[in-house]
Amino acid sequence: MSFIRILHASPDAPAVDIYANNNLIAEGLSYKQMTNYLPLVPGNYQIQVFPEGNQMNAVIDTNITIPPDSAFTVAAAGELANISLMPIPEIFTPNMPMGMGNYSYVRFVHLSPNAPSVDITLPDGTVLFEDVSYTQFTDYIGVTPGTYTLQVRPAGSNQVVLTIPDLYLMPGAIYSVFAVGLVGETPPLEAIVAVDGEYQ
Repeated sequence: MSFIRILHASPDAPAVDIYANNNLIAEGLSYKQMTNYLPLVPGNYQIQVFPEGNQMNAVIDTNITIPPDSAFTVAAAGELANISLMPIPEIFTPNMPMGMGNYSYVRFVHLSPNAPSVDITLPDGTVLFEDVSYTQFTDYIGVTPGTYTLQVRPAGSNQVVLTIPDLYLMPGAIYSVFAVGLVGETPPLEAIVAVDGEYQ
């Protein structure tokens, strides 16, 4: 089996129902909500996204291929006028490799449609991820477990546009940090931190 979870990251889209090959897989998913992982048989899927309670006029109708032994976060991203489905591959960890437990693993996913390219830094200016633009996602990096404050800055700038405080990274755990929302507009720019690989 492979696994997907769905993230509603479209800042101006209503709550949605999501179908895979005409089977309802997520109901009433609101902005910033994420489903649990759903086991899927690998293969090709027609994914349709409808406003909640309405199976007419899909806002997204697309096909995705789920390979064997894989895991994805599938994000509904962009403002409603340009909404699209974005499959984001993850580390697939039904059996964690030896040595992973010594570190925490984290990556950054840029899903803010009006934000510029950004750097993700520590408060002392140490750059963890550099020049990440909208719809891009970084590789995972290993860091010492502990509590971190992350800062989001326009690429190459010292200006901080978002602070993610008190982010506790557990040993052996894998995290994705999603930037969602809009810069200077409503809903505002913010972060969603998700633990990857919790398939049960």
